[in-house]
Amino acid sequence: MRVLLTGAAGFIGTRIHRALAEAGHEVVAVDLMLPAAHGDGAEAPEGVRRVDVRDGAALAPLLRGVDAVCHQAAVVGAGVSLADAPAYAGHNDLGTAVLLAAMAQAGCRRLVMASSMVVYGEGRYRGPHGAITEVMARDRDDLERGRFEHRCPATGSALDWELVPESAPLRPRSLYAASKAAKEHYAVAWTAATGGTVTALRYHNVYGPDMPRDTPYSGVAAIFRSALEAGRAPRVFEDGAQVRDFVHVADVAAANVVALEQPLSGFVALNICSGEPITIGAVAEALADARGGPAPVTTGEYRPGDVRHIVADPAKARRELGFAARVRPRDGLAEFAFAPLRGTVTSARRPAVEPMAAALRNGIPVPGSRR
Repeated sequence: MRVLLTGAAGFIGTRIHRALAEAGHEVVAVDLMLPAAHGDGAEAPEGVRRVDVRDGAALAPLLRGVDAVCHQAAVVGAGVSLADAPAYAGHNDLGTAVLLAAMAQAGCRRLVMASSMVVYGEGRYRGPHGAITEVMARDRDDLERGRFEHRCPATGSALDWELVPESAPLRPRSLYAASKAAKEHYAVAWTAATGGTVTALRYHNVYGPDMPRDTPYSGVAAIFRSALEAGRAPRVFEDGAQVRDFVHVADVAAANVVALEQPLSGFVALNICSGEPITIGAVAEALADARGGPAPVTTGEYRPGDVRHIVADPAKARRELGFAARVRPRDGLAEFAFAPLRGTVTSARRPAVEPMAAALRNGIPVPGSRR
């Protein structure tokens, strides 16, 4: 199979590129090499072409003879400033729309696309009487008092989290999450218009060798690991009891390969996760134990907008694709404690903003800007 792989030089894309090649597939690998992800002046690795997915003319010749597309290219991060919105909309949403249009024109009807758990927003909770309860962002006064759990409005008792299925409503709470949800909506419309197939893989907390080190977009596992490497105790926010699912990058790559090899009908979203919930405190402890300390420090600090618990239901991916993660979180984290990391990106404080987005910002007042 001939596969066009976007974002091929990134943390996840690199591993997918390798997995596809090992499975015997021909890979057309492209990446824009954004400074926010790769550093200023970074050159594309051998075998990867420097291509912007927002450039339909550049994509057209690359799609000739392609059987399927694996779309990993994106600007990542939480998007804490509204000034970041044009970068997310430009790279993630417009990039996906241009790619879908180019695929339709080329007659390529199979897409596997990176999505994210962030589309679910606050996760899924059940109230004291067993009913699913919608929650909103936590109250700042509660956070200041160390009351970190979501609570039942009627009784004040803590709500129980539960696994989030793919059927849960999309409730993005950040700019990045909004861009991921928008990509999925474009893909749904594309399948209806073309009869094509899209498998959207909703990654949970991905970690593993060659993860970026100490950037604003690093996962918490990399941040803890870097602190330990420097001889500092990992700083765990809140009470450390926040629950997540950490999935190894090797499993994410394997999920992409099987999704490409087994196209499903229409649009299908799948959680890609380990299936083994773990607390943030336990992540820090596992890394500290593997490296011999120092022990994590639970600070009680919080970041407004952080999600308390979000844990995936892995059942649908197992049922639809036969995919189940092989790397158990504690085993993978012990390995990750000494795995190589990518170098620090010192020049990028936020997603790189392309000229089009910069022009939009210059013409439209942006909240929080200094203009």
